[in-house]
Amino acid sequence: RLILSHLSLQAPQWISEQGRSRGAIISQYCNRTMQLRRRRQSRPSIQHFPRSARPSIRGYGVETDAAGFEEEENKRDRLVNNLQNLSDSDRVRMLRAMPLSLSEKKEMLVLNKAEHSVSQNQIPCCSQLKYYIIIALRHGWYGWLSFLSSLQLWQTALKCVGGRFGTGVLSYFIFLRTLLFFNVFLFLVTGLLLVVPQAITHPDQDQNITVRSSWGLEVLTGAGYFSHSLLYYGYYNNQTLQTGHSCSASGNGTSCSSGLSYNMPLVYFFTIGAAFFITCIILVYSMSKSFGQSFRIDKSKGLLAIKVFSSWDFKVIKKSSVRLQRANIGTQLKELVAEVNRQEQKFPVLQRLFRLFIHMLAWIMCLGSTLACVLAVYYFSEHMHGAASSDPLLKEASLLAVPVVVSSINLLLPGFFNVVAWMEKYDSPSMLNYISISRNLLLKVSVLGVLCYHWLGRVATDPQSLGLECWESFVGQELYRFLLMDFIFMLLDTFFGEFLVFSQKALKRKRKPVFDIARNVLELIYGQTLAWLGVLFSPLLPAVQIIKLLFLFYMKKVSLKMNCQASGKPWRACQMTTIFITLLCFPAFLGATVCVTYTMWSITPSAGCGPFRGLKNMFQAGKRWVHRLAAVNPDLHWLASAHSYLVENPLFLFLCAGIFLIMIYFHSQVVDGQRKIIELLQEQIENVRRESCEYVTVSSSYV
Repeated sequence: RLILSHLSLQAPQWISEQGRSRGAIISQYCNRTMQLRRRRQSRPSIQHFPRSARPSIRGYGVETDAAGFEEEENKRDRLVNNLQNLSDSDRVRMLRAMPLSLSEKKEMLVLNKAEHSVSQNQIPCCSQLKYYIIIALRHGWYGWLSFLSSLQLWQTALKCVGGRFGTGVLSYFIFLRTLLFFNVFLFLVTGLLLVVPQAITHPDQDQNITVRSSWGLEVLTGAGYFSHSLLYYGYYNNQTLQTGHSCSASGNGTSCSSGLSYNMPLVYFFTIGAAFFITCIILVYSMSKSFGQSFRIDKSKGLLAIKVFSSWDFKVIKKSSVRLQRANIGTQLKELVAEVNRQEQKFPVLQRLFRLFIHMLAWIMCLGSTLACVLAVYYFSEHMHGAASSDPLLKEASLLAVPVVVSSINLLLPGFFNVVAWMEKYDSPSMLNYISISRNLLLKVSVLGVLCYHWLGRVATDPQSLGLECWESFVGQELYRFLLMDFIFMLLDTFFGEFLVFSQKALKRKRKPVFDIARNVLELIYGQTLAWLGVLFSPLLPAVQIIKLLFLFYMKKVSLKMNCQASGKPWRACQMTTIFITLLCFPAFLGATVCVTYTMWSITPSAGCGPFRGLKNMFQAGKRWVHRLAAVNPDLHWLASAHSYLVENPLFLFLCAGIFLIMIYFHSQVVDGQRKIIELLQEQIENVRRESCEYVTVSSSYV
């Protein structure tokens, strides 16, 4: 009776009164529906009913004193005719409110479609042609959208990972794909604007230089033959390519004119600057968009209802796709149910103080170990670059000492952080991941800060003490070695630490490890920071990063499926991707941009190599070009002032950074305002729901 009264409130426009209430009409019809179902075998199908006159929906009524099969058939016939008079949306809405079985509702829909097809034959030819063209265009558009969706990289693999291991692990692979796109963009920009012109114009400029290594360490160290290749800064010249060069003699002398010119120093400077600027815009846009999507108000109970009743895609017909969709929805339901049932535990005062002491002790241990590792890296790098060896093999192998030590620290210390976190016994898996990310981030940022100080503060300012002719190429080689050693240590950790150890010992105890999201994500951010730092000194370093990420994706996917299991405590990682993009933007990209800007602005380039040889700093390449244009064409004298105020003046750079920060702040405020509005609307809906329940209770008792 409560449900029937609720239905009477939901459909006031469908069934009108004829001397009696809507609730009484629908309740009487529901009581006689069971009698109709028992007589279904003895009566003809609804598809054989004749199409009679169509009375108004107001003519549909139920008499309390009439009973019998003929009257019920007449009422049902009038109901079918009334449904045919309605639009598609009203028809579906009315059928939902009717107390009929699904088979009866399906028969009514089939009959209405048959009537619709009969009425279509009466449409004129031009209207039918227009109708078919619209349908064809719509199907073509949907097919094109489906085709574009199928072209997304690793789409099926990501669905498999998300369905089996949850959204937390899925966010790691989505972040890896995002980094791959950033590196593809950098590689295309530097390859088309720097590498290809240099290779075409001066393919054999260093053909007299023959540096060979007979020990096969060139691939690991990046030295030897690679020192004088397109991989590093020192190979690029400071000349200007001229096309269409022609000279003519006149009475005043010989005048030469040239067509297009390609100024390599200028192009090198603006290519790196434009690549960083576009990357910054993409990162800020991605971060603001991700903020708006992940930090909205999504109550788990509402999402759980949506996921249960409206998440299945009925267009999926393949068995593999059905299994994949079922696993994905099942995993998301587990996460939502776990979030709904999760309750904050309340501890006594003494136990709370004890947990606080454990947390403080854990942070002291983590900060102390991080400080010790940073000091070890600093003093060891100073010792290795100051030491000289007469043995060529030992000298070349010593170049790998610092990258090996740093990669070992990045591999072993996160394991120590995990042991400390196990001692703290966090109840929430998401909180455990955030704590692990913060500790690993502190380690990576500290180590990179020490290395940048060593390269830009010691090597670049005094290259003669180390016997370097081109310190930019040396820094590029160092970044290449660090990037390669990081990849090799990740391979060794995956093979020996996961495939051998876990597949032979842990599986015998029927226990698999959980995928360490924090450590793996910070490794990706560390490698991407190295790539951004090295694009100035090694234009082809993004290509190395692309190869690394491709291998890493398939290696981690296979290791995940074979050696890992889903978390025992399901949790919904609704904000993980936003946090990853934020960490990539501010500590990683911002730090790399500061170092590259400082190098181009303040440090004197090498005098014997590179496109900026003979200049006080790299910014002077643009300044010389602007003054040259102003000298040739006096109308362009304003370019010199614009360059000095916009490029050379640091105020403009700080202003741009401030504008980006203000945009992010305003976007976060807009999102926060939307959250408050949604909270108010949800509160109003809750109040209306309570009032409706009370009204329905009173109405049902009256009925």
